[in-house]
Amino acid sequence: MSKLPKVTGRDMRGVMAYPPTPALPGAERVDATDTVDLAETERMIRALIADGVDAIALNGTLGECATLTLDEWKSFAGCVAETVKSVDPDFPVFIGTTTLNTRDTVSRMRFLADLGITGTLLGRPMWGDMVGPVMERFYRDVAEAVPEQAIVVYDNTAAFGGIIPRSVYKTLVELPQVVAVKYAGGASVGFRYHNDMAHTGTSFPLMPIETDWLPAWEMYGEELVGMAWSSTTACGPAPVLALRDALREGRIDDARWLTERLRWAHEPFLVGQDFMEFAKYNIPLEKIRVNEAGYINVGKCRPPYTEDLVPAKHVQDTKDHIARYQQVIKEVADRLGRTHTERV
Repeated sequence: MSKLPKVTGRDMRGVMAYPPTPALPGAERVDATDTVDLAETERMIRALIADGVDAIALNGTLGECATLTLDEWKSFAGCVAETVKSVDPDFPVFIGTTTLNTRDTVSRMRFLADLGITGTLLGRPMWGDMVGPVMERFYRDVAEAVPEQAIVVYDNTAAFGGIIPRSVYKTLVELPQVVAVKYAGGASVGFRYHNDMAHTGTSFPLMPIETDWLPAWEMYGEELVGMAWSSTTACGPAPVLALRDALREGRIDDARWLTERLRWAHEPFLVGQDFMEFAKYNIPLEKIRVNEAGYINVGKCRPPYTEDLVPAKHVQDTKDHIARYQQVIKEVADRLGRTHTERV
């Protein structure tokens, strides 16, 4: 039996959706237990697959990896595994295993491997900032410990205390377990992206956010940047999937229009104005916008990152962003005729 992942970096194409972890009523309470809404989790996974996303990543920052208890995380992962198995056993799913140390991460990765999950979305321990050599050893150690698990490296400059140094990318391309990098944390398609890609080449995609996908595609082409990440898909995936289809079919005028409309919809949202301020309220702002959109019912945030202490202006700006996004969903349907949104 092969000890390598079922997918490679060259298999990663399309849109990787990043939805939150649905919560039951009362999840914001300190004494809450068993907070995961498993019924909504199953519906969410079925809806995203039916609507056409190409992969799903769970339990990053907005997926509340840090605020789920171990029992809740296992329950959520088990529900996701059973749902995917019943819909499409080969559908690529990545579940977060970021912890404060290597051994806990390896333990969680082995749990996912036993469930038959494709791989993990993996940031790095962040109690102390990691220098390049420590980072390289961390990713080598987890890849060697659970070689059958694919790894989507989670790059978030705010959450993990800085960038991934270029020297680390030279190591990552040597690991067949690494199949993509979520290029995030306020990064755009600029100098760092260009120079990092010079090291990764076609080994695996450095996934940009959907609003930066067109310039990356025009600069590097599908072979190098064939996949983008999107948490906006949790607000209804239609515009993002329409952008994917336009890029694949060479309809660049449509891709430019879709990119402009997505950027217009995001203009009030704090993430595009001040990423470090956004990072302070990342989880509640994401949950506010997903609930406002109505595609998924994700409930309240788990403590300590609850919605009640978010500044009112940030909340209103988030609602303004979603009002614009819902307008864009209608515009896409009117212009292109397909919504990519089939409620399950």
